[in-house]
Amino acid sequence: MSKVFRVPLVPARGGTTTAPRAPRPAAAPTRPGIVAGCLSPHPPHLIYAENPPQNEPRSTGGWETLRWAYERLRARIRDVHKPDVLIVHAPHWITMVGHHVNCVPNPRGISVEPIFPHLFRYRYDFRTDVELGEAIADEASGLGLVTRKLRDPRVRVDYATIGALHLANPAWDIPVVSLSANNNPYFYSDASLSEMEVLGEATRRAVEATGRRAVLLASNSLSHLHWHEEPELPEDMEREHPYNNHQYRWDMKLLEAIRRGPTAPLRELIPEHIEATASETKAGSLTWMLAAMGWPEVAGDVLGYGTIIGTGNAVVEWLPEGSHHG
Repeated sequence: MSKVFRVPLVPARGGTTTAPRAPRPAAAPTRPGIVAGCLSPHPPHLIYAENPPQNEPRSTGGWETLRWAYERLRARIRDVHKPDVLIVHAPHWITMVGHHVNCVPNPRGISVEPIFPHLFRYRYDFRTDVELGEAIADEASGLGLVTRKLRDPRVRVDYATIGALHLANPAWDIPVVSLSANNNPYFYSDASLSEMEVLGEATRRAVEATGRRAVLLASNSLSHLHWHEEPELPEDMEREHPYNNHQYRWDMKLLEAIRRGPTAPLRELIPEHIEATASETKAGSLTWMLAAMGWPEVAGDVLGYGTIIGTGNAVVEWLPEGSHHG
């Protein structure tokens, strides 16, 4: 990735689910910075199963383990972290050149999942933290990344962005910044995740410079081989299981490392997991989030794991160093 879309570096300016747990202590609400990072998978089936009013298709439920995990995450975001903004990096807002930041003040429209339009036709209407979005773009550019600020209000927001944001905060009452996924990894086998570390550093600097309290959402599934046919009833849980044992065991290897902590070993394990499972973390969202948090010396809290059409999905929360899971 860095071989294709980096520009010369210039100095930066200024240098399995259980019942919900009780809320945990957290930093004072006025303290700025990144207050949590979350692996927040976006399969449209989860929103379909939830039947929110914004989504046209109706279901009979399904995938409850993951949906209950998201309920726990929502409570933590609302009652403990109390962020000023949610920042999401999603693999299906694909940009061919560089990294784009959505700076449209009020994106509105309908987002349709192109493979599962019978599950996901979602009407969205949310607010962007434009000041922070512009600051992230400026910091990224200053660190040598090709970066653009998206200002076209006609843009249709992708389902991976909408999915992660809805599942983390269905009230849509927290401003948002959304970041694109550069498409380079899908064309160049020797591409690395190094640019995502730079984007993470730019995100952290911008959050701190603007005095925001931010929760980061890495909108990635894990193992990503999946079925090519679905049952007549999409939410038929009798048909839901891992694609194969190899994919499942590698997901468990990654999640066991996450549960042990610290995060630094994941720098090597994430690329190995991508190679072994075609993981969606190839798009870099998880690396971006952990880099923005400084690869903290803490374990992640795995709130839930489940499969969707055979793909592995985990809802995971990391807190900054000095904070503790309850």
